[in-house]
Amino acid sequence: MSQSGPCLWTQLPQSSPNPCERFKLACCSQQQYVYVLGGRHTTCQRDFWRYNVVCNEWSELNCTSEAAPEALEEHSMVAHEGFVIVFGGMLDGAYSRLRCPLWVFDILKQKWVHCRGKSHQDTPSNRKGHSAVVIGSSMFVYGGFVDLKGSSQEFWSLNLDSMVWSPLASSHQASLGPGPRHSHSSAAFHSCMYLYGGLKGLREQRDFWMWNSSSSTWSSLKTKSGPSKLIGHTAVAYKDSMLVFGGCESQHSPQNCLWRYNFTSQSWSQVSALPGSRPPHKIHHCCAGLGPSYHRPDLDKSTPDSRQPSPVGDKIRRFKNKCFPAPLGFLDPENAIELELLTPEKRGDSREEWEVDCLTFENKALRRSWSLEEEHDAHVDISQHLPDMLLVFGGRPCTLHNPISVWQMTLTDS
Repeated sequence: MSQSGPCLWTQLPQSSPNPCERFKLACCSQQQYVYVLGGRHTTCQRDFWRYNVVCNEWSELNCTSEAAPEALEEHSMVAHEGFVIVFGGMLDGAYSRLRCPLWVFDILKQKWVHCRGKSHQDTPSNRKGHSAVVIGSSMFVYGGFVDLKGSSQEFWSLNLDSMVWSPLASSHQASLGPGPRHSHSSAAFHSCMYLYGGLKGLREQRDFWMWNSSSSTWSSLKTKSGPSKLIGHTAVAYKDSMLVFGGCESQHSPQNCLWRYNFTSQSWSQVSALPGSRPPHKIHHCCAGLGPSYHRPDLDKSTPDSRQPSPVGDKIRRFKNKCFPAPLGFLDPENAIELELLTPEKRGDSREEWEVDCLTFENKALRRSWSLEEEHDAHVDISQHLPDMLLVFGGRPCTLHNPISVWQMTLTDS
């Protein structure tokens, strides 16, 4: 069985300006930024934000141009070669059936651009709760909830060079796959797409599937252990594994379990939290992985500018752990994160328990080094200096009058 060391969770405080708390949102990461779009507050949102992980700061981006998306929820977002691609999530209506719900944001130019695909091509209709991953130069979209039709088993690929859609899997092949599905999760590893759980009509699922893009075939992955039935959870690729977080079997009981599936040993293990570290209970949140272990060159190609050597170089200070009197053996000294001191808090049962007050890397030192001359230099790629981290944005339960919740998880290997 694959083994995972404990993980450390903390909620990052947010300063103004910031997006309001929400759920059914979408996000993706590019270099040291996370882009967050839409979701549901008291109503469906149209705002678009960029989160600077280094500075812990939000910037609102324009989302009112003709090429920009409207208010969206349960949509998908991926990043590819300097562009953010958004699909689905429109409020259903007559208008949503007249167009392909696809939008593209140019990261370098910081603006929404019109898609340039073939006219009169066969395209997928609007849907919610689907999943999307990038493999090579294609985006793969599976399932979703389609108005009036319910859960869909449609499987589409979008060539990100030509922006041409293609339906995948014949009816015979589709019968061998996951079937109708929405509110599931997907992650990509090498040439494969891994899909877990979700709703099949009104029934929650705990099945696990792999799509091999080389052979264009589905395989059911049978394991003796693993997560329970899940909907509204998230999945990301990490090293040689897939991490699955949150979700629940019913809409009213969000979980805070973190599971790790090892692609090599083909086995699941539940990742425990360090003492005093309390992961949030979340459903319909979104996740973004940053740092070298979450970045795979075969899946997430950098922008042309980011391929240049970083002028920051060794001016970046090494991340060091100041949390404990002695160094932690399971933390890599080269990539360990900066921790604030743990503070004891009196509990009702008269016991003292250590609680993590704040977990973040050394933002101030890193920001000082970065902002000397290169802060606005397009060639700087700070992401290669970031420690590995998983960020969890929004989700239910939420306090609607608060800023968006941002949780950071750092995973250690045993």
